[in-house]
Order: sequence, then C-alpha cells, then structure tokens
Amino acid sequence: MILTIAMDGPAASGKGTVGRRLGDKLGLHYLDTGLLYRALGQATQQAGLDCDREDDVLSMLPSIDLDHLDPDRLGAHQVGMLASKVAVHPKIRNGLLSLQRDFAARAPGAILDGRDIASVVLPHASVKFYVTADLTERARRRHADAMRDRPDLTLDDVLKDITARDERDMNRSTAPLRQVADAILLDTTHLSIDEAVAQALRHVSLHDQSRNLGV
Repeated sequence: MILTIAMDGPAASGKGTVGRRLGDKLGLHYLDTGLLYRALGQATQQAGLDCDREDDVLSMLPSIDLDHLDPDRLGAHQVGMLASKVAVHPKIRNGLLSLQRDFAARAPGAILDGRDIASVVLPHASVKFYVTADLTERARRRHADAMRDRPDLTLDDVLKDITARDERDMNRSTAPLRQVADAILLDTTHLSIDEAVAQALRHVSLHDQSRNLGV
C-alpha cells in the first residue's frame, strides 16, 4: 500500500525541511509543491508577463517540468512572493492538481508539502500534518535565509512580506491555507529540526501500527 503524507503550513514554518528529512528516513518521494508556483511565477516574470493576470500565468504552465525544479534557483525570497501571487488563480491551481496527484501515486509513497495538500490535493492522505510556528520566529528564519542573497533586507521587511503572504494564502477564494480537522498540529516554534522530525516520525509510526492492527 502506498503511503502518502500531506504537510501544510505557512511560509517558513519548517514544513519543507521536516518533509525532506522525513522522506529520507522513510524512503519516500518528496515534493515541495511550492516550487511549482515559484517556477511559474519566475517563468511568467522572465517572459515579461504579469503574475497578477491569470491568463498570462496560464500560458506558462506547459513550461513546468515536475522532475527538474531547482530549489536553489527558485529559493530566493522575491521568487516566493511571485509564487504567492500566481497561487491565487483558480485555473493555475486546477492545472497543477493532476501533476501533484500523479507524483503522490509513485511507489512506495510520497510526501507533499504546500498550502492545500490535505484539503484539496490529497484529502485522503494516509497522514496529514499542519506545520506552523509563530510569526516572529518564521520571519527570523526567512530573514536568515534571505540574507545570503539580499544582505540589505531587514527583518521588518521580511515580517511585512510574510504577513502579506499569510493574508493572501489564508483568504484566497480557491484552496485557502487552513488546518483540516484530521491534521496533526506540529508547532515548530521551539523545536529543533531533529525534534520536529522525531515528532513527525512518531505520528507516522502510530499510523502504521493502527493500519497493521486494522484500526
């Protein structure tokens, strides 16, 4: 049986790092679905098109290759803001849905992280996590990462950007970010990466035990 794990949460909550490490430990495929939106946003901008215009972004959809998404190239702070803009478009989310579900069907299973994995992409996932941290901590983490490329960026700038992104993600009309009823809350505010991964592993182990017992 294929094991599917959905990981949702806001920006800089730690879900990507936890998801990758969890995938390594469990031998599962891993997809940061945010890279799809980052790639689309970047491609749209580089083509001289407008990320706020749905048809402009839609025209770039055929250029997205699921197996050739470069986290380093797409990880820049400004690309993340483009991703948040293109993600509000319903046609874009629908266009990427089948790609994500096909990836999740790869044996022996997969971990997908994003904003609407448990609610829309994989509503019947084996295990669902909602990974979060308080706003100040998330801003601190994102600022530390962004400083490599933009040393002039202030913590206040990042805080404002993340607040705006949360607003867009949680209040968009299509697939807003939310914690579904059966998702396990994983608050990483005061956890190291190893501690967060250990907690996630325990929950997956409990799921496996329940499945083996036929619960």
